[in-house]
Amino acid sequence: MGKKTILALRVIIALSLVGSLVVQTVIVPLLWIDLDSAPLWARVSIAVLIVLGVLTLQIFAVCVWLLLTMVRRGAVFTPAAFRYVDVIIGAVVAASLVTFAFAVVLRFGEAAPGVVGLISGFALVLAGMALLVVVMRMLLTQAIAREVEAGRLRAELDEVI
Repeated sequence: MGKKTILALRVIIALSLVGSLVVQTVIVPLLWIDLDSAPLWARVSIAVLIVLGVLTLQIFAVCVWLLLTMVRRGAVFTPAAFRYVDVIIGAVVAASLVTFAFAVVLRFGEAAPGVVGLISGFALVLAGMALLVVVMRMLLTQAIAREVEAGRLRAELDEVI
């Protein structure tokens, strides 16, 4: 991966993290005020779910940042990368569950069924993304195994030469 690509990704991640902090500190309190006429259980549920949803995105972003650091150092094909990939999988699964919980809260509120269906569909897409990352983790496992095998073969070749 080129230096420009890594830099572009880091800029996007940094901007996303700043934006997510604005959502958590400014938008959620404003949403709380907007939901003044809603029942307390709905206000609390929506505010908490939005904060938790944004938190899952922040965790995802930080892990991708750390993986980019490993890529830049040429150390992504090491077992240390699994820690970040596993956290990413957990964050995406959590985002899926939070999104579905949001749909449930809206279902018991006054939201249109189509909106609830769209949000439920988005929760399903997030679950699919988590499974995609699981597949990518398996590919990382295979790549690391190939790297270890190549190192072993190089060592044997060095002994022969």
